[in-house]
Amino acid sequence: MNWIILCVAGLFEAAFAFCLGKAKTSAGSEMYGWYLGFVITLGISMGLLIKATQTLPIGSAYAVWTGIGAAGTVLIGILVFKEPATLLRIFFLTTLISSIIGLKLVSQ
Repeated sequence: MNWIILCVAGLFEAAFAFCLGKAKTSAGSEMYGWYLGFVITLGISMGLLIKATQTLPIGSAYAVWTGIGAAGTVLIGILVFKEPATLLRIFFLTTLISSIIGLKLVSQ
């Protein structure tokens, strides 16, 4: 169950990066709304990370959390913010995801 909580925490990490990206392109009250979203998703992500690390090894949990957040952020960048999806970016994204899965498998 804590691995699921950790994965959700990683998704919220990508969500707070998304909020930062949207705030960068916004102005006025819309910008403050995105910053509020950032603070909320950051709090949720950290809270879930704390919960997950009560039973999971901290080294593996933190690496998986940041890896999911990083991979999610790259995908958001490509799909939402129209960042380039070059062959090398996709290759390294694939190796990152493979590493996250590997860490989970060896951290039983």
